[in-house]
Amino acid sequence: MSLRYTGAWLQDGAFNPLTAPAPSYTAYNLYSWGRGTYGDLGLGNTTNYSSPKQVGSLTEWLNISSGRYFSVAVKYNGTLWAWGLNSTGQLGLGNTSNYSVPVQVGALTNWSSVATGYQFTLSIKTDGTLWSWGINNVGQLGLGDTTNRSSPVQVGTLATWSKVSAGLNASFAIKTDGTMWSWGVNGQGQLGQGNTTNLSSPVQVGALTTWLDVSAGGYHTIAAKTDGTLWAWGKNNLGQLGTSSTAYRSSPVQVGALTTWLRVAAANYNGFSGAIKTDGTLWMWGNALSGQLGNSDTYQKSSPIQVGSLTTWSKIILPRTPSAFSLAIKTDGTLWCWGSNGQGQLGLGNTTGYSSPKQIGALTTWFTASGGDGFTIALG
Repeated sequence: MSLRYTGAWLQDGAFNPLTAPAPSYTAYNLYSWGRGTYGDLGLGNTTNYSSPKQVGSLTEWLNISSGRYFSVAVKYNGTLWAWGLNSTGQLGLGNTSNYSVPVQVGALTNWSSVATGYQFTLSIKTDGTLWSWGINNVGQLGLGDTTNRSSPVQVGTLATWSKVSAGLNASFAIKTDGTMWSWGVNGQGQLGQGNTTNLSSPVQVGALTTWLDVSAGGYHTIAAKTDGTLWAWGKNNLGQLGTSSTAYRSSPVQVGALTTWLRVAAANYNGFSGAIKTDGTLWMWGNALSGQLGNSDTYQKSSPIQVGSLTTWSKIILPRTPSAFSLAIKTDGTLWCWGSNGQGQLGLGNTTGYSSPKQIGALTTWFTASGGDGFTIALG
């Protein structure tokens, strides 16, 4: 189904509750495929599927995010739902029991967007407050301690958060004033603070107020500013920062000199990155051993390389887990995939890997997707 919206959509498919007018939309169907070992797919079983399967029968989903073996989603009515592995309380249900079908998190109807890390979740409500739950061994929940939480807990008291991104064990958020904040593990400089000190509460990254989009990877981070410049920091052993070298950076460094970058994505574990320019071209760099860069080869790239020659890409999605595959959506609403496929996570009806983009089915109504560890969930 299609979704119509007259306000300001964020890059992850959620709307900015503080600047957007009342939405007018028809929600989406939820689909999943790939590994189902822990109920990852929300289909009520632990079976793997190599083609998309609809989760439930209702068209009611608005925003999704998947972690290692779990997923969290928001429905159009503002309710929050979760399913899959729950060993550290990452589902937010007040326990550590696994669930193979979506289960509602509490009874509130004011959830807006979600971002899942390896075993934790971040979410923004429609009032602009930030909440977190799950594993917290390195302070990734931003609560000033290292205690796990199995239910949502508010991060501070501010109501000015507009976007969040959860990495392996690091967290980022952008406020409505354009400032960027980070917390969690920082052993590779991935928090962008100029050091390698872990943080258990949000700390501003520099003093700029021009951050547009941020994506936290496993040990590196990619971001774009409102002026169209591209920035990166953290681990760089595989060229995942795109700076034409393998030197690590603990503070943001500009990638090239272009001012035409719009959307960014950092893989959570395998050291690769992607971005889309304002002209609709798709670019990727970093680790390529499984063909996840989409360039028809498996050679590592330390600077952005264009994927094909098309100018019709609208979104790039990289997995939040150890999986080495990529997803992208075109302006015509088609969904494409490439990379590793051992669990059927590409949705192509097989377990064959591909090093160039392949279309998933024939639908032209895909809105967003999220990659887990060997599985995919998508709205369409």
